[in-house]
Amino acid sequence: MTPFAIAGIQMNVDATRSNVDAMLHKVDVTMARFPWTQMALFSELSPFGPLDHFAQPFPNETIGRFQAKAVEHGIWLIPGSMFEKTADGRILNTSVVIDPDGQVVSRYSKMFPFRPYEAGVAAGTDFCIFDVPGVGRFGLSICYDIWFPETTRHLTAQGVEVLLHPVLTGTSDRDAELAIARATAAQFQCYVFDVNGLGAGGNGRSLVVDPSATVLHQSAGQEDIFPIEIDLDVVRRQRETGMKGLGQVLKSFRDREARFPVYDRQSGADAYLHTLGPLSMPGQGATGGLGEPSPRRKLAGKSDVPMPEGIPGTEATAAPDTAPQIRTFVAEGSGSN
Repeated sequence: MTPFAIAGIQMNVDATRSNVDAMLHKVDVTMARFPWTQMALFSELSPFGPLDHFAQPFPNETIGRFQAKAVEHGIWLIPGSMFEKTADGRILNTSVVIDPDGQVVSRYSKMFPFRPYEAGVAAGTDFCIFDVPGVGRFGLSICYDIWFPETTRHLTAQGVEVLLHPVLTGTSDRDAELAIARATAAQFQCYVFDVNGLGAGGNGRSLVVDPSATVLHQSAGQEDIFPIEIDLDVVRRQRETGMKGLGQVLKSFRDREARFPVYDRQSGADAYLHTLGPLSMPGQGATGGLGEPSPRRKLAGKSDVPMPEGIPGTEATAAPDTAPQIRTFVAEGSGSN
């Protein structure tokens, strides 16, 4: 076995004042009740909530307080994320990874802000992968990132065995997000720790999933501290022999014969995506997607998009042979997923 104990901390988040003191207290409570805990993970934007007027440069005093707490208890600490204000004026949604010596060993800025709701939040471009010596390899993604399997694909292709996933979801798509968390664990044969907040920090229902998509813990809608001891040998065994002795998905992807031209922005394979219009906020009575020609009709006649033969509707009058316009969405303010 290669055991490692991670405590998810689901707590109430206030949007109008600092939650840092409450977070530090939760760490103390966690270690008093479960002294065998080796890592603590909070939800997205838990220190200051979802309003970006609390944005501050990194490093800062708040991170220093979390570093001291990690040293005090000798644990790894991921204190959710905070809005970072960069020297060039951008706002990023950034998390740090603190080791038991109090060092910030890695940091990560959310790659997929929840646009158009998180308008004004810039996207990060660097992945977060770090090793816990003698244990295994960990990766970090934030909330909406998990909806894009390419993010986890990159992490697990680099050997990540545990995906740490702080979220701030208080909306009706939480059910879908939980389904994605379970699917991610199975697709990429890894543990997933999905930690949501409460109040301004989300609607709870944090989740821990093992590499076979089995739920190890499911929180409800109240504050919850849930330490789970995982075994990274389970990941290694399953990646070699398959889930329940069946699918060996990482090796199958490695040995693939297929190419995926959709990832080449110049290939034209994503032409349909450019017919979907701008990334913008729906308004009252919005009619987007209603009464429009089908994708086959809209793309028919374009020389760079081959059309299947024998499909009813493809014989319709072709659209003008002009490239679809791509508009960039810019909005005031900021939101949060």
